[in-house]
Amino acid sequence: MGHTEAAVHDTSSRVSGSRAEYWMPFTANRDFKNDPKMVVRAEGMYYFNERGDRIIDGSSGLMCVNAGHARKEIADAVSQQLRELDFVAPFMRGHPKSFALAERVAQLTPGDLNRVFFVNSGSESIDTAMKIALAYHQANGEAGRTMFVSRERAYHGVNFGGVALSGIVNNRRKFVSGLHVAHMRHTHLKQNYFVRGQGEHGADLADDLERFANLYGAENIAACFVEPIAGSSGCLVPPKGYLERLRAICDKHKILLVFDEVITGFGRTGQAFAAQSFGVTPDMITMAKGITNAAQPMGAVAVTTRIHDAVMNAAQEGAIELFHGYTYSGHPAACAAGLVTLDIYERDDLFGRGRAMSPYFLDAVWSLKDHSLVTDIRGYGMFAAIDLAPDGAPGVRGHALQKKLFDNGLHVKLTGDSALIAPPLIAEKSHVDGIAEILDATLRSF
Repeated sequence: MGHTEAAVHDTSSRVSGSRAEYWMPFTANRDFKNDPKMVVRAEGMYYFNERGDRIIDGSSGLMCVNAGHARKEIADAVSQQLRELDFVAPFMRGHPKSFALAERVAQLTPGDLNRVFFVNSGSESIDTAMKIALAYHQANGEAGRTMFVSRERAYHGVNFGGVALSGIVNNRRKFVSGLHVAHMRHTHLKQNYFVRGQGEHGADLADDLERFANLYGAENIAACFVEPIAGSSGCLVPPKGYLERLRAICDKHKILLVFDEVITGFGRTGQAFAAQSFGVTPDMITMAKGITNAAQPMGAVAVTTRIHDAVMNAAQEGAIELFHGYTYSGHPAACAAGLVTLDIYERDDLFGRGRAMSPYFLDAVWSLKDHSLVTDIRGYGMFAAIDLAPDGAPGVRGHALQKKLFDNGLHVKLTGDSALIAPPLIAEKSHVDGIAEILDATLRSF
């Protein structure tokens, strides 16, 4: 054994530092490798580069590190779990922490969304919700409901189901899906530009769903998927009355309403889920990111008891009810991370803390509205977006901005020419001030 271990150690010590082998996701790989932006450490509100420079995390990683970086209690729980039980097959076997975490998640979800299916990412949660919707309608004798409705400018992950739902053209144009999806219009209206929170205009855009029910036949539509706040395409806050209208149309036509809360879940809007912030309860909620504070890959789908029981009762006793799952569904280490993460949220009242910090945060973001390059600002809770005037092709200015911001000490996620500002919920006023100051100075330099 000693000989084998030495060989493994020797192999790792011979790594050359080449960057050619790693194909980075959603990255201009050639540009990055010519001018790499490397992070080697993180703590609290900050990243650190190879030189030891401190970089404020203005986007919670990818809107996922809600409780701040490198939480020792999460790392300790994962380490202990891996020593105690590293893995057990989730098919026909179980372990206590998966049941405990499902119970804890169900305590946070609204209404009777108290049945939880674990996956490994937001993308997997979307495909899982689509399958559950199909299984539910089949169980009710409505197997013809195979169509889905989504929105323009929607992002629902990168698996084929999520890509079909996606309303972002670059995510779709090279990956054609056979799924039948109709897309409602997005809600980013000029009448609502620079409005904090929910705009007054656009609730009627929900009537696109009614139009599709009449055009395609409501009996053919399985579910309507929406992000309560469209995230990756630029923090598109729903107009007043919009989500309520979608809920009413879904109820009228027996269409399932699914909220994609991969970004908005776990305190981003001041409540556990945006469904509670906006007072609209869907039939399913997809989640990921903040469920483990990004310390372990994990996602989940919460469904109502009604949906769950219909699928269960349609199968023979002793038979598998839902032919779906992943090798790492409810992984022991991810569940350990999730349980401690929820403890931190509760103990430190991070959802309440984000809710209290929101006015100060939004004031700081809105202080940038007079920059000549800024064309719109939107925000809700601890989430905001700043749109920039394009510089030639869309995304050119945004790409240059995110690089310069990093060099100036701020990490911010940009999609095209939209900067997404979503700091961890542990942020103090001084951190918010720092984010605004670096944004201000960097924008002035363009």
